[in-house]
Amino acid sequence: MSGYTKRQWVTLAVFSLAQLCNAICVSLQAPFYPAEAEKKGATASQYGLVFGVFELTVFLVSPIYGKYMSSWGPKFINNAGIFTVSVMCILFGFLDRMNDTSLFIGFSFAIRIVEAMGNAAFVTSAFSIIAKEFPKNVGSAFATMETFFGLGLIIGPTVGGALYELGGYTLPFVSLGGLLLGAAVMTSCLLPSTGADAAPEALGSRGQFLAALKLPSIVLMCLALLSSSISIGFMQATLEPHLRVLHLSPFKVGLMFVVSGSMYALTAPCWGSLCDKVIPPRIITTLGTVMVVIAFTFVGPMPFLPLETTLPLCIGALVVHGIGFGAVLVSTFSGCHRDVIANGFPDDLGTYGLVSGIWTSTFALGCFIGPSVGGVLMDLVGFKWASVCIAALHALVATALGIFICYKGSGREMMHVSIHESLSQTKEERQSLLSHPDECDSTYGSAGSSQENLPCIP
Repeated sequence: MSGYTKRQWVTLAVFSLAQLCNAICVSLQAPFYPAEAEKKGATASQYGLVFGVFELTVFLVSPIYGKYMSSWGPKFINNAGIFTVSVMCILFGFLDRMNDTSLFIGFSFAIRIVEAMGNAAFVTSAFSIIAKEFPKNVGSAFATMETFFGLGLIIGPTVGGALYELGGYTLPFVSLGGLLLGAAVMTSCLLPSTGADAAPEALGSRGQFLAALKLPSIVLMCLALLSSSISIGFMQATLEPHLRVLHLSPFKVGLMFVVSGSMYALTAPCWGSLCDKVIPPRIITTLGTVMVVIAFTFVGPMPFLPLETTLPLCIGALVVHGIGFGAVLVSTFSGCHRDVIANGFPDDLGTYGLVSGIWTSTFALGCFIGPSVGGVLMDLVGFKWASVCIAALHALVATALGIFICYKGSGREMMHVSIHESLSQTKEERQSLLSHPDECDSTYGSAGSSQENLPCIP
């Protein structure tokens, strides 16, 4: 980072601020919206879907923004996305004026869908601009942005709960939505136009996407990531109703949401360092999945355990969940990237974008399934038995990963596969990465190769 130019520092600072405010706005309602929705007559299934539809929309519309990025321009999509999120956040703050249940839930859905479209626009365009501005430091730049996004997810519920306690339902959305609106204006003024208006580099074809998903290691990593994102989405929609027996204030409930996120933010750099230098990502993914099982065993706690729901027990379980969740998130991205390169994909920006796309789509899908299914389970069997279902899912994934490691190995030989080194190389230099004469007669050529020219899959 010491070698960044002034232009790069400005770009990174602008995006980091926008990521922080964006995350605050999309997460601030977690401590109090379920209770507010129940006052209007909504069920857990209904408000669970309100949380889940956000991620489903991101999952569906992100590829569309990628397709039209070159014609609309990344900077325009970025500015429009941030502006949309800020306006929708402010509008969400006036839903308490609607007393009819159907009207309240219907407008909640509509606003969250449009807000998610804006969020997807911002995230998709940010990748294109960062990739252009940081050809030699794509990973570091993205890690910085994700750190600020994680901080926003921590701050959002805490500040949201505090403002709700201070001034009611509308205050959190209007004040924090206004803050993001200010960040949108700053982004529009300070974001460099040159490069931000350039068409993004191709991020991989449909054939490459399918080829990557034919790798068993990639499928298992995606299943681990999917189950972990389901767990965090489940917590977002159901933790507040579960904690009501403890009679906590909205501010204290917001602090409970901070526990898991803060542990993720604190431990993620450590997991990243371990993935790079010490422990193979597959091992860390398995370890993280087991830790999530332990967390869901005690956060309820499970109904067949002779334990009662207590504040220290919930906090301890959330601490373990945050550490395990961070292990899975970091190791799955690192492991997927090394696996595809080791199996014949070139070490270039196209492959980086391909893995990032798979990872982001899988995470968004899990964040949709988590609150949606969680709300239904909450209505049908309650939080404790629902937590058994989430723990069982992770136990199955951990078992599958363990069997794969025993059969195929831990992947230690891939730990030193170089990544990002070719991002700043010339086209001719990158071509040298594409030949694999000792493997099969594949003629896989570049990030945009056709389906007939795919890497051989062992």
